[in-house]
Amino acid sequence: MIDRLIEKIIEKRNPTVVGLDTRLEYVPEHVIEKCSGTSPFEVAAGAILEFNKAIIDAVYEHVPAVKIQIAYYELYGAPGIEAFRLTAQYAQSKGLIVIGDIKRNDIGSTAEAYASAYLGETPLKSGSMPAFGLDFVTVNPYLGTDGVMPFIKACKDYGKGIFVLVKTSNPSSGEIQDLPVEGKRLYNKVAEKVVEWGKELMGTKGYSHVGAVIGATYPQQLKELRAEMPNTYFLIPGYGAQGGSARDIISGFDGHGLGAVINASRSVICAYRRSPWKEKFSPQRFADAALAEVLRMREDIETALLHSGIKPW
Repeated sequence: MIDRLIEKIIEKRNPTVVGLDTRLEYVPEHVIEKCSGTSPFEVAAGAILEFNKAIIDAVYEHVPAVKIQIAYYELYGAPGIEAFRLTAQYAQSKGLIVIGDIKRNDIGSTAEAYASAYLGETPLKSGSMPAFGLDFVTVNPYLGTDGVMPFIKACKDYGKGIFVLVKTSNPSSGEIQDLPVEGKRLYNKVAEKVVEWGKELMGTKGYSHVGAVIGATYPQQLKELRAEMPNTYFLIPGYGAQGGSARDIISGFDGHGLGAVINASRSVICAYRRSPWKEKFSPQRFADAALAEVLRMREDIETALLHSGIKPW
């Protein structure tokens, strides 16, 4: 799966990922008004799905992947989970790679169930079939190796990938992730485990199917971890609304402009509500505003790479 992601990045000349972290309040009123259902949750989930599909229709020719954060769908109960599944399915029908931002982890049979649900197949009375069929998921490593191995097995069995949390973008991540451990920081020790886990799952393009989540809001740590993890692909959140800039994320790339995918969520899907796009696009054109921000973001990152002496893609 990591090879496919790299191929898509090169094909689209774009290492950016659109985060579909969609809440009902992000959806324009005219979309909500067209939706119906037997409960307010069904109406909300239906509106979110239609909003997502319009965003996907606008951007799929220009981005390699979308990242869907499941919490925003769990918020709307069972209809929201179905909107999550259908959003992923629709994105894949457009040729996009889907990263499920689920941050799951547990041990034993519970971890196996998570891995089967999101990456693999669910055993049924007659055969088995995918419940969600995502391409990548995010994984929390803090239960140790036995909590990660079921996801790695699913990667092997089904040709999928994972991104393991190493240094996250939130302001208080250092309370735990920066704790000193054996002369290093805890995130360095987690990085060592990610490299170890990924050795048996190398793709053909020099990167492992076991990637890492490294926040754009910590550029120094990003640079440090890039040196420590030369064969690990990075999923970098925090660009845009969380404050990370193109300059902050450059050290996450290798010398060919690969090695990292940059996620932006609110700055894209809410672009029609944010300057400068809100002056140019009405709420009826929210998808056009999202595309404009995607293209601006791609240019922003490409310019930063070129200024750093990297000729990308």
